[in-house]
Amino acid sequence: MEVNLEWVIEVLRTRGRSQYGGEAVTQLDHGLQCATLAAAVHSPPELISACLLHDFGHLVSGSQEDASQLINDFHEQRGAIWLSQLFSPRVTEPIRLHVAAKRYLCTRDPGYNSQLSPVSRASLVLQGGFLDNATADDFIQQPYAIDAVQLRRWDEQSKIPMETTLDLTDFIPILQSCLFSP
Repeated sequence: MEVNLEWVIEVLRTRGRSQYGGEAVTQLDHGLQCATLAAAVHSPPELISACLLHDFGHLVSGSQEDASQLINDFHEQRGAIWLSQLFSPRVTEPIRLHVAAKRYLCTRDPGYNSQLSPVSRASLVLQGGFLDNATADDFIQQPYAIDAVQLRRWDEQSKIPMETTLDLTDFIPILQSCLFSP
Protein backbone atom coordinates (compact mmCIF):
# COMPACT_ATOMS: atom_id res chain seq x y z
CA MET A 1 0.00 0.00 0.00
CA GLU A 2 1.32 3.42 -0.93
CA VAL A 3 1.16 5.83 1.96
CA ASN A 4 0.52 9.36 0.74
CA LEU A 5 -1.29 12.43 2.00
CA GLU A 6 -4.44 11.62 0.02
CA TRP A 7 -4.65 8.26 1.81
CA VAL A 8 -4.13 9.93 5.23
CA ILE A 9 -6.93 12.42 4.49
CA GLU A 10 -9.22 9.60 3.34
CA VAL A 11 -8.54 7.65 6.54
CA LEU A 12 -9.37 10.75 8.59
CA ARG A 13 -12.58 11.35 6.62
CA THR A 14 -13.83 7.77 6.76
CA ARG A 15 -12.47 6.04 9.84
CA GLY A 16 -12.38 9.34 11.71
CA ARG A 17 -16.18 9.30 11.89
CA SER A 18 -15.99 6.63 14.58
CA GLN A 19 -16.45 7.55 18.22
CA TYR A 20 -13.27 8.58 20.03
CA GLY A 21 -13.03 5.86 22.66
CA GLY A 22 -15.70 6.49 25.26
CA GLU A 23 -15.67 10.25 24.67
CA ALA A 24 -18.63 12.20 23.26
CA VAL A 25 -16.83 13.20 20.04
CA THR A 26 -15.62 11.42 16.93
CA GLN A 27 -11.97 10.72 16.21
CA LEU A 28 -12.03 13.39 13.49
CA ASP A 29 -13.73 15.98 15.71
CA HIS A 30 -11.13 15.34 18.40
CA GLY A 31 -8.23 15.83 16.00
CA LEU A 32 -9.80 18.94 14.47
CA GLN A 33 -10.38 20.46 17.90
CA CYS A 34 -6.78 19.80 18.92
CA ALA A 35 -5.36 21.22 15.67
CA THR A 36 -7.68 24.24 15.85
CA LEU A 37 -6.36 25.04 19.33
CA ALA A 38 -2.79 24.83 18.02
CA ALA A 39 -3.60 27.00 15.00
CA ALA A 40 -5.34 29.60 17.17
CA VAL A 41 -2.05 30.43 18.90
CA HIS A 42 -0.05 30.37 15.66
CA SER A 43 1.87 27.20 16.44
CA PRO A 44 4.38 25.97 13.86
CA PRO A 45 2.81 23.94 11.03
CA GLU A 46 4.52 20.76 12.24
CA LEU A 47 2.89 21.03 15.67
CA ILE A 48 -0.51 21.82 14.14
CA SER A 49 -0.11 18.74 11.93
CA ALA A 50 0.91 16.61 14.92
CA CYS A 51 -2.19 17.81 16.78
CA LEU A 52 -4.45 16.85 13.89
CA LEU A 53 -2.81 13.44 13.45
CA HIS A 54 -1.87 12.50 17.02
CA ASP A 55 -4.41 9.67 17.26
CA PHE A 56 -3.93 8.41 13.69
CA GLY A 57 -2.68 5.13 15.15
CA HIS A 58 -6.19 4.40 16.43
CA LEU A 59 -7.56 4.77 12.91
CA VAL A 60 -5.06 2.49 11.19
CA SER A 61 -5.27 -0.22 13.83
CA GLY A 62 -8.99 -0.75 13.48
CA SER A 63 -9.24 -1.09 17.25
CA GLN A 64 -9.62 1.29 20.14
CA GLU A 65 -7.79 1.49 23.40
CA ASP A 66 -10.41 0.19 25.79
CA ALA A 67 -9.81 0.56 29.51
CA SER A 68 -12.89 -1.53 30.31
CA GLN A 69 -11.33 -4.46 28.43
CA LEU A 70 -7.77 -3.73 29.62
CA ILE A 71 -6.52 -2.95 26.11
CA ASN A 72 -3.64 -0.59 25.35
CA ASP A 73 -3.28 -0.40 21.56
CA PHE A 74 -0.01 1.63 21.57
CA HIS A 75 -1.60 3.96 19.04
CA GLU A 76 1.03 6.63 19.56
CA GLN A 77 3.79 4.34 18.30
CA ARG A 78 1.74 2.92 15.44
CA GLY A 79 0.69 6.36 14.24
CA ALA A 80 4.22 7.74 14.38
CA ILE A 81 5.55 4.78 12.37
CA TRP A 82 2.91 5.11 9.65
CA LEU A 83 3.26 8.88 9.42
CA SER A 84 7.08 8.81 9.39
CA GLN A 85 6.79 7.74 5.76
CA LEU A 86 5.49 11.23 4.97
CA PHE A 87 6.59 13.58 7.72
CA SER A 88 9.72 14.54 9.62
CA PRO A 89 10.27 13.91 13.33
CA ARG A 90 9.01 17.46 13.99
CA VAL A 91 5.55 16.01 13.24
CA THR A 92 5.94 12.37 14.26
CA GLU A 93 7.87 12.69 17.52
CA PRO A 94 5.24 14.74 19.39
CA ILE A 95 2.76 12.09 18.21
CA ARG A 96 4.98 9.25 19.45
CA LEU A 97 5.52 11.01 22.79
CA HIS A 98 2.01 12.29 23.54
CA VAL A 99 1.01 9.35 25.76
CA ALA A 100 4.24 9.67 27.75
CA ALA A 101 3.50 13.40 27.96
CA LYS A 102 0.19 12.62 29.68
CA ARG A 103 2.06 10.47 32.18
CA TYR A 104 4.62 13.27 32.64
CA LEU A 105 1.94 15.91 33.19
CA CYS A 106 0.13 13.75 35.74
CA THR A 107 3.43 13.39 37.60
CA ARG A 108 4.62 17.00 37.44
CA ASP A 109 1.47 19.12 37.28
CA PRO A 110 -0.59 18.56 40.45
CA GLY A 111 -3.84 19.77 38.84
CA TYR A 112 -3.51 17.98 35.52
CA ASN A 113 -4.78 14.57 36.65
CA SER A 114 -8.01 16.16 37.87
CA GLN A 115 -8.53 17.67 34.39
CA LEU A 116 -8.50 14.26 32.70
CA SER A 117 -11.78 12.90 31.44
CA PRO A 118 -12.88 9.62 33.06
CA VAL A 119 -11.90 7.75 29.88
CA SER A 120 -8.47 9.39 29.84
CA ARG A 121 -7.96 8.61 33.52
CA ALA A 122 -8.78 4.95 32.92
CA SER A 123 -6.44 4.73 29.92
CA LEU A 124 -3.66 6.33 31.98
CA VAL A 125 -3.52 3.16 34.07
CA LEU A 126 -3.20 1.00 30.94
CA GLN A 127 -0.48 3.29 29.62
CA GLY A 128 1.68 2.83 32.70
CA GLY A 129 0.35 5.42 35.14
CA PHE A 130 2.41 8.17 36.71
CA LEU A 131 6.13 8.38 35.99
CA ASP A 132 8.71 8.24 38.74
CA ASN A 133 10.72 11.44 39.15
CA ALA A 134 13.85 10.19 37.39
CA THR A 135 11.82 8.99 34.39
CA ALA A 136 9.96 12.32 34.29
CA ASP A 137 13.31 14.15 34.31
CA ASP A 138 14.55 11.96 31.46
CA PHE A 139 11.33 12.36 29.48
CA ILE A 140 11.33 16.15 29.41
CA GLN A 141 14.95 16.23 28.20
CA GLN A 142 14.07 14.33 25.00
CA PRO A 143 13.84 16.21 21.72
CA TYR A 144 10.22 17.19 21.01
CA ALA A 145 9.05 16.46 24.58
CA ILE A 146 7.99 20.09 25.10
CA ASP A 147 5.90 19.92 21.91
CA ALA A 148 4.40 16.62 23.07
CA VAL A 149 3.45 18.19 26.42
CA GLN A 150 1.74 21.10 24.66
CA LEU A 151 -0.03 18.71 22.27
CA ARG A 152 -1.19 16.68 25.26
CA ARG A 153 -2.66 19.75 26.98
CA TRP A 154 -4.66 20.56 23.85
CA ASP A 155 -5.54 16.87 23.48
CA GLU A 156 -7.34 16.87 26.82
CA GLN A 157 -9.21 20.08 25.91
CA SER A 158 -10.41 18.57 22.62
CA LYS A 159 -13.33 16.44 23.71
CA ILE A 160 -16.18 18.94 23.51
CA PRO A 161 -19.30 17.79 21.63
CA MET A 162 -20.37 20.06 18.76
CA GLU A 163 -17.36 22.38 19.20
CA THR A 164 -16.73 24.72 16.26
CA THR A 165 -13.42 24.00 14.54
CA LEU A 166 -11.62 24.68 11.35
CA ASP A 167 -12.53 22.21 8.60
CA LEU A 168 -10.29 19.34 7.60
CA THR A 169 -9.74 21.06 4.24
CA ASP A 170 -8.29 24.06 6.10
CA PHE A 171 -5.48 21.85 7.36
CA ILE A 172 -4.54 20.25 4.04
CA PRO A 173 -2.16 23.09 3.01
CA ILE A 174 -0.53 22.90 6.45
CA LEU A 175 -0.07 19.14 6.10
CA GLN A 176 1.29 19.61 2.58
CA SER A 177 3.85 22.12 3.84
CA CYS A 178 5.16 19.51 6.28
CA LEU A 179 5.59 16.65 3.80
CA PHE A 180 9.07 15.32 3.08
CA SER A 181 10.36 16.87 -0.13
CA PRO A 182 10.84 14.32 -2.95
